[in-house]
Amino acid sequence: MPKESKNIIGIDEAGRGPLSGPVVAAAVLDSPKRIKGVKDSKLLNEKKREELYLEIVNSYKWGIGIVSPKRIDKINILEATKEAMIKAVRNLEKKNKLKAHHLILDGNMGINIEISQESIIKADRKIYCVSAASIIAKVTRDRLMIKYDKLYPEYNFKKHKGYGTREHFKLIKKHGGCEMHRKSFKPFDKDK
Repeated sequence: MPKESKNIIGIDEAGRGPLSGPVVAAAVLDSPKRIKGVKDSKLLNEKKREELYLEIVNSYKWGIGIVSPKRIDKINILEATKEAMIKAVRNLEKKNKLKAHHLILDGNMGINIEISQESIIKADRKIYCVSAASIIAKVTRDRLMIKYDKLYPEYNFKKHKGYGTREHFKLIKKHGGCEMHRKSFKPFDKDK
């Protein structure tokens, strides 16, 4: 099969490091179409990420995978990240009725799926479809954390998005944890 006709999928995740919330992966089908300004989500401010997110989701075929804090605690963050990536690929395939032929993952891990794949360190900075996936994953996760902030306003999730900021640690100390916190992460892991 000529390379041009292959469905090449870029995959990235958001939320491996936070103390709370899910890990979210996105998968984006590569396309010759390019949107100006798309790059690693970490290099963009929130406003620009939101703008690009809307363009990306309306211009490309994509999928999302989400793994809960409870599942993260059960299988660990690395396995949960891989699970989210597999879910993202399957979601993309199902909703767009296509078959992935090759995966490009950001990082240095493979996933347990019967599809040709390669892992590239900093792929989110080097490969366009992975950059697009990084934006979808980050914006999706941030939006979920804003939603969780309405359920658990005492933690101010809308501000720190679950990351281990000084404020977040203080709020955990004051209120204890909630359903959104990863009990296998510090400061909860010592409670085991």
